Amino acid sequence: MRNTDIYKVIAGIAILCLLVASIRIGQDGIAHAGPFIIAFFVLLSVAFRGSKRLKGFSYTVVIFAAVTTALYYPQYFITVNGFKLSGLITPLLQLIMFGMGTSMGLSDFAGVIKMPRGVFVGVGSHFIIMPLLGFALAKLSGFPPEIAAGIILVGCSPNGMASNVMSYLAKANLALSITITAVSTMLAPIFTPLLMKLLGGAFIKIDVLSMMWDIVKIVIIPIGAGILFNKYLLKRALWLEKLMPLVSMFGIALIIVIITAAGRSSLLNIGFMLILLMLIHNLSGYTLGYWAGRLFRMPERDCRTMAIEVGMQNAGLASGLAKGLGKIATVGLAPAVFGPLMNITGSLLANYWHRKPLKEQV
Repeated sequence: MRNTDIYKVIAGIAILCLLVASIRIGQDGIAHAGPFIIAFFVLLSVAFRGSKRLKGFSYTVVIFAAVTTALYYPQYFITVNGFKLSGLITPLLQLIMFGMGTSMGLSDFAGVIKMPRGVFVGVGSHFIIMPLLGFALAKLSGFPPEIAAGIILVGCSPNGMASNVMSYLAKANLALSITITAVSTMLAPIFTPLLMKLLGGAFIKIDVLSMMWDIVKIVIIPIGAGILFNKYLLKRALWLEKLMPLVSMFGIALIIVIITAAGRSSLLNIGFMLILLMLIHNLSGYTLGYWAGRLFRMPERDCRTMAIEVGMQNAGLASGLAKGLGKIATVGLAPAVFGPLMNITGSLLANYWHRKPLKEQV
């Protein structure tokens, strides 16, 4: 049997699991369909690996499987032998940020000199558009204050490395994307706490200095260590270069699962509305970011970069900050929803632009 045939069989089994899940939901309710829904997502992610067009969505489907598992069996992801799994969030994020640092170098910051206007517009738009959107959506949501504050926290976070991948796929300005991500990340210890105090202070108490230190220890120190490791040691440990992306993907999945399990009751009550608001937040970021580039008469490639850099956030960092606030089950819900959602929409947008020829405006 050829590999393509195997993937087709797996896809068929996945559809069968979805059919059985639908029957169970109709007969006994959704509470009894868990194993079949989980199996559907797992098998679908494997089937996607056999398609060049859908391969990029495989990891996102794995996240759906993990989230579904956490919703049905939360008891396995809250404590293990008396140890609270939420205690893993900060070290996992530090490991992910270290991995981000190993893929960076001081040259990533050189774009500030080479492309000052693009960097200024990109970073400025990011820290203006997304926080204000988050604040507006939080005000309109009617959610409890701590959950609403999580929406603002997502908006106040810097860019993540995922935006660089999407910029590459979208035929955008990758060098500009990398520089904007690097600069916004380095500025996060200042801008994220101050913006949260200004916009999120009406919802929850914000200790600016404590949040600054959380960002330094979660982001700045690990990334700095990663940059140094990349400069002096990575050539001697090439296996690590291949391992870190896998570690990062596993770490992000585990963080989302832990947050989902902790906030299960709230998520079941407001899940659909929260997903809708996060989708609006994300898509509005793409749209306004693109038109910010057009406003400053930037080339089409740079406008695509603006869209992606504004619309995609470091949801992992937002989760870590929610943990630092001691509110992972409430403030942490919006980042847990935004992360997987942003990867889906970002992939769709990148694939659309990848197929659309660049036409520079006059």
